[in-house]
Amino acid sequence: MIQVAMQSKSTIQSLVCTKCNTSYDHASIQQFATCCNVPLSATYDLVGQSIHSIKRELYSMWRYQFALPVLQEENIVSLQEGFTPISKLKKLAASIGIQSLSIKDESVNPTGSFKARGLSMGVSKAKELGIRKMIIPTAGNAGGAMSAYCAKAGIEATVIMPKHTAETLKEECRLYGADLILIDGLIDACGKKAREIAATTGAFDMSTMKEPYRLEGKKTLGYEIAEQYNWELPDVIIYPTGGGTGLIGIWKAFHELISMKAIHGNLPRMVLVQSEVCSPMVSRFQTGILPDTFAPKPSAAYGLAVPYPFATDMMLNVLYESNGSALTVSEQEMEMGVQRIAKTEGMLLSLEGAATFMAAEKLVASGWIKPEEKILLLNTGSWYKYR
Repeated sequence: MIQVAMQSKSTIQSLVCTKCNTSYDHASIQQFATCCNVPLSATYDLVGQSIHSIKRELYSMWRYQFALPVLQEENIVSLQEGFTPISKLKKLAASIGIQSLSIKDESVNPTGSFKARGLSMGVSKAKELGIRKMIIPTAGNAGGAMSAYCAKAGIEATVIMPKHTAETLKEECRLYGADLILIDGLIDACGKKAREIAATTGAFDMSTMKEPYRLEGKKTLGYEIAEQYNWELPDVIIYPTGGGTGLIGIWKAFHELISMKAIHGNLPRMVLVQSEVCSPMVSRFQTGILPDTFAPKPSAAYGLAVPYPFATDMMLNVLYESNGSALTVSEQEMEMGVQRIAKTEGMLLSLEGAATFMAAEKLVASGWIKPEEKILLLNTGSWYKYR
């Protein structure tokens, strides 16, 4: 295991219900807040912490250890995830009539997606708590990431994945030694099967936002964005959203940084992007409800096909608090976006990443994004994994 030198220990205080604020013991195995049937969120004692608490010689997400939940260094299971690059997209910016467009590329993470952040953290904390079996429902990338980190940690892994998922995503789970189970349906059906297996085997269920620590890994995106922007954040962040852990995590990080007086200026407006074939959060944001006609279908952007996310209220709160927005793009627009970005900027993005650019173009055309604003897109995975 990679040995990571730490400057400061974790300052975690407790886990709290995200609805009623009831406290849960972080030293015990927890999943979600049983009091209100909502996600748990970790809280930290950040008094006296600052940007000087960052271990700057570590070029991974573990540079922010003071605001992460793993207590003992020997429990960290790392493949050097995080601290991914931000690149300017000058030609694409000019093509849609804005001055500043950048992208944070999560495809360079271990296992090829942003899921490495959450699963590194989740598996590390599971190791610390003595968990020996883990199970995860996945649209693809999360299953591969958990399989890799469980292999490194010596933890037994089971992955439940839709049959229609790309063969590359299936094979990586097998190569890492996970038990792969394929079923009909979308990730909600995988989640049901995972709960059944967890109940009979005792495996810890790593379903999105139904345990508290994947969120803590994903929030390092927000810390990195702030640091890479020299503590003055972009005006708009556009995020491709399924289960919402990344969107929620970024916003959580910004609030923690505010408590340390690290951020200068306004917070960004957060934008949630989904596919037209599965857009429950866009419907809820725009109308307050899921329509009676809601009939989710598989998306070629596997990470966007989450019909019934557990953290619905938390995602909506991010959009409301940030004066943000939510919109859809079509499957065809995502494919077009991949081609345009590749031919213009020399980057092959995942369909989810391409969705953010197509959404930006729509928001510029509508006037919601102004030409002088600084826009940041998130590419959450590698194009090569979807073959």
